[in-house]
Amino acid sequence: MRDLHLITASQIRTDLPKFKAGDTVKVHVRVIEGDKERIQVFQGTVLKRNGAGLNEMFTVRKVSAGVGVERVFPLHSPRLATVELVREGKVRRAKLYYLSSLQGKAARIKEKTPASSGASGARTTTNK
Repeated sequence: MRDLHLITASQIRTDLPKFKAGDTVKVHVRVIEGDKERIQVFQGTVLKRNGAGLNEMFTVRKVSAGVGVERVFPLHSPRLATVELVREGKVRRAKLYYLSSLQGKAARIKEKTPASSGASGARTTTNK
C-alpha cells in the first residue's frame, strides 16, 4: 500500500495553476498525428472539477462556430502540456451544468474582482 502512495505521489503534477468552476482557462494539449507532435490550445470556461488524486478531471466548454463544445481533461495527464488561467469567474456553484442551455450574453460569467485593501464595504466620510 505504501508503494502505491509513492507511485501516485510521483505522478501528481504540481506545476498547474489553481482554478475552479467558472474560471476561463487555456488548455495546451499535446496532439500526436502520425509521427509528428504539436500543441493544440483549447480555451473555454471550466464547468466542473471532479475526482481526486490521479483520477481528477475537469470539463471545459467553449462555443466554436456557433456550436457548444465540451472537453474532459484528466488533470494529471502527460498529454496536458500546460493549463493557463486567463480570468477568474465569480460563481456560486461547483458544477455549472446550466451554462449549456444558455446562449450569448446570458452565458457570460462575471469576473472576480480582487479584494480591495481596507475594510470591505466601509464608507469613509470627511468633515469639512
